[in-house]
Amino acid sequence: MLYSLHELAYHSASPFRIGAQMARQFWNSPFNPAADTAVGRTAFASAELFEGLTRRYGKPAWGLETVTINDHTVRTTEQVVWSSPWVRLVRFARHIGDLKRAGKPAAAPAVLIVAPLSGHYATLLRGTLEGFLQDHDVYVADWVNARQVPMLEGRFDFSDYIDHVRDMLAVIGPRAHVVGVCQPGPPVLAACALMAEDNDPNRPASMTFMGSPIDARLSPTETNQLAEARPFAWFKSNMIHTVPWPYPGFGRRVYPGFVQLFSFMSMNEERHIDAHRQYFENLVNGDGDETTRHEDFYNEYLSVLDLTEEFYLQTIDIVFQQHLLPRGLLEHRGRTVDLTKITDIGLMTVEGEKDDISGVGQTQAAHGLTPNIAEDRRVLYVQPDVGHYGVFNGRRFRDEIYPRVRDFITANESLCAVPERAKTAA
Repeated sequence: MLYSLHELAYHSASPFRIGAQMARQFWNSPFNPAADTAVGRTAFASAELFEGLTRRYGKPAWGLETVTINDHTVRTTEQVVWSSPWVRLVRFARHIGDLKRAGKPAAAPAVLIVAPLSGHYATLLRGTLEGFLQDHDVYVADWVNARQVPMLEGRFDFSDYIDHVRDMLAVIGPRAHVVGVCQPGPPVLAACALMAEDNDPNRPASMTFMGSPIDARLSPTETNQLAEARPFAWFKSNMIHTVPWPYPGFGRRVYPGFVQLFSFMSMNEERHIDAHRQYFENLVNGDGDETTRHEDFYNEYLSVLDLTEEFYLQTIDIVFQQHLLPRGLLEHRGRTVDLTKITDIGLMTVEGEKDDISGVGQTQAAHGLTPNIAEDRRVLYVQPDVGHYGVFNGRRFRDEIYPRVRDFITANESLCAVPERAKTAA
């Protein structure tokens, strides 16, 4: 019912939104002599703010047609190399000629970046990919909005997520490197353990976890406390809703992205209100740079996707309530996930000192859970003065975190006899 009411509210606001768009065009027209007056700028800002707050934000474009490497423009080609109803494995192949001009080799370590499936699209990691494209052949798990997946495609749960990680690593080929950003930490670590136990030739050469709840019992944040304070039945009764018609996933039970967005925004309500108040003032004052920065951020932040009921509820149960992986009790299709089987996969953990989503200690717990990894193949790093988002995006990521991850991957690449695979530029 909530999902249907949400859709009704959106469509009911359509006439007002159209009116706001018309007003915005009128008050921003160069042919309107009053456009540059205080009244005109205020009217334009009001229409712009209303339209932005009531419109629907679809999946953003990657916008990675080019990246800058060593002050040279390097073209990239977005290639979907594998897909299922639930994810697209996207490769950003760099142009060989451009790489040569930038002084970079055509061949590079292959890196799979597993984006979080927790409410936002994988494009939230655009800055992360820009960093890794400096030195690597980059693949990303681009998850699909559950409301777009027809019921005939069946379920997608925690075990399916683990299987998808294995499938994507198999497509990339032997001894690639995997990076789990935030939510993927536990299922990616589980997939690596299973691959190690199977002596799978496609097991990664290294795994890097950034701001991940490997053991959410440590340094619990407000998010962790909420997950533990409520009984499991409460999440099933209050957080799961049915996708309405006419979406392809009509009838599917999901954790809606707009519910997750409301939860995140309510945690920092005053900050978001202040940001929009400042945005209004910048529109009135004609501060284009600041308004563009605001729009770029919220165009991404307000774009959300739905999670399947089974994946969301199992994540709550496995990761945040029972803590099965760090307790050694996680089972995958009848097999116990044994983290001690990981012996020849390097491990790096990255945390933010001010992370309010995954507290310091939750990610680095992976080191204590994998005792058979050699010490010279481990890196534990805590970045001062950054929160959760700063662990994988922004200036501190570019200047301080990424260089350390790059060096870690390079060191582990040299320790593995990596056969030729699809890791060259386009």
